[in-house]
Amino acid sequence: MSYLLTVTCAVPAAGAILTAALPAGTSEARRRTTKAVALGVSAVTLALTALVAADFEPGGARYQLTESHSWIRSFGINFSLGVDGIGAVLVLLTAVLVPLVMLASWHDADPPSLPANGQEGPIPRPDAGSEGQSFENRRRTQGFFALILAVEAMVLVSFLATDVFLFYVFFEAMLIPMYFLIGGFGDRTGGPEAARQRTYAAVKFLLYNLLGGLVMLAAVIGLYVIAQQQGQGTFDLQALTSAVADGKLVINPTAERALFLGFFFAFAVKAPLWPLHTWLPNAMGESTAGTAVLITAVVDKVGTFAMLRFCLGLFPDASKFFAPAILVLSVVGIIYGALLAVGQKDIKRLVAYASISHFGFIIMGIFAMTSQGQSGATLYMVNHGISTALLMLVAGFLISRRGSRLIADFGGVQKVAPVLAGTFLIGGLATLSLPGLAPFVSEFLVLVGTFSRYPALGVIATLGIVLAALYVLVLYQRTMTGPVKEPVSRMPDLKARELLVAAPLIALTVALGVYPKPLTDLVNPAVADTLSQVHRTDPAPAHPVAIPAGGAQQ
Repeated sequence: MSYLLTVTCAVPAAGAILTAALPAGTSEARRRTTKAVALGVSAVTLALTALVAADFEPGGARYQLTESHSWIRSFGINFSLGVDGIGAVLVLLTAVLVPLVMLASWHDADPPSLPANGQEGPIPRPDAGSEGQSFENRRRTQGFFALILAVEAMVLVSFLATDVFLFYVFFEAMLIPMYFLIGGFGDRTGGPEAARQRTYAAVKFLLYNLLGGLVMLAAVIGLYVIAQQQGQGTFDLQALTSAVADGKLVINPTAERALFLGFFFAFAVKAPLWPLHTWLPNAMGESTAGTAVLITAVVDKVGTFAMLRFCLGLFPDASKFFAPAILVLSVVGIIYGALLAVGQKDIKRLVAYASISHFGFIIMGIFAMTSQGQSGATLYMVNHGISTALLMLVAGFLISRRGSRLIADFGGVQKVAPVLAGTFLIGGLATLSLPGLAPFVSEFLVLVGTFSRYPALGVIATLGIVLAALYVLVLYQRTMTGPVKEPVSRMPDLKARELLVAAPLIALTVALGVYPKPLTDLVNPAVADTLSQVHRTDPAPAHPVAIPAGGAQQ
């Protein structure tokens, strides 16, 4: 039995404990040591996830590198891990983004009395007062980077868990470090109301997701009770999905639909799907740029991933029953999110509403239940994570220089900081799915897969592409072009550390837009297996090509 997956998850968890335990203090040397340790741990985690991807065989078993350790024996609960193609690409995404988030957030947890706005350092907090040497400020750096590592560890376990109860525990546990990252280390550009707004956003995030988790817990217990009554008393995902497929676990249609809704509700809150999305704009708007990336590019992907792994695998008939309704909600989310993004005055909230629109595409691809749709949805999870990370992190660099999130406070940036403006443009073009960049491939597959089974919904969803071009280009025009505003005239261009953050994201965006085959080779077998679990095949073409008898197609 391999222990590679356990080690991969344990490294960031141990790193979080180590980082939190480092000596407190506000001196530059101690803060630099803390950051270096956390960054080193994230680099080791990235190397381990690369090993996981290298050891994974796309043509092999659905779950590979499996391991299982007894946890709560009396209830059949195990610490069971395994990776499939879908989990592999999301584990890689997480491991790539975390060190970049750390580099981008290098000064976000420095004490508020340190470097001033526009310099290489944090923005002074308006509500900081004279607390520069308080215990809280002496531990800020350790706490911030430890929380990021804790989130990474919990997300990795969620992507690799093959025990339903184990998944549930970490699905809920990741809310705690995220709550503190939003509420304790949030955006510093607001006025006196900033602290209250951060607290409100953090509490709203926690309550929404806890409610979803409580509903899911009831469904998890219900699933176990029904399985136990039929001699399948276990939380092992592979055993349960096999029992459902083989007819050894037969769930009454009404009960199956209720259980499906319990799981799906929690995942739809996390994703988020309209109308359960309202926590996201607050959470992203009041977070630092790095924390906002963790929310939308990493944590929220657990929700869409779980729809594929748990909803479709455990409740195939209920998934097909509710698919039309979920597709309608997805299309509403696509249009709604894009329309609200067009009207935003706050850069971060614009990206948040754009993400709501993009999650609509992902969920639409999942429940279209076609190979193109689900492959596109999985690629969209990865490509959205990369493109949104690029746009949001560069937006964070922009905001930190100006000290404002309002679009109206910018103008003419490309004349004084052309490299910053150029990277921002690339992030924006990726967000609107420009051909040749990574998101285009996934969005195209989702639309093709949806149109082949639900043509009307596929056509309506394309309006989201038009609106995306509108909100991205208007954002760029208002912030980067036109006369140079006085506060912008002194804005420095990207520094070496910031370029080190943006360069890998740009490279991935271009590379996966031109050649996505390495990812599709990983995810396609898992997608095919998922479709077989719900007994779905791709629709036959409406107008099949006629091939002359005894000859090749002309």
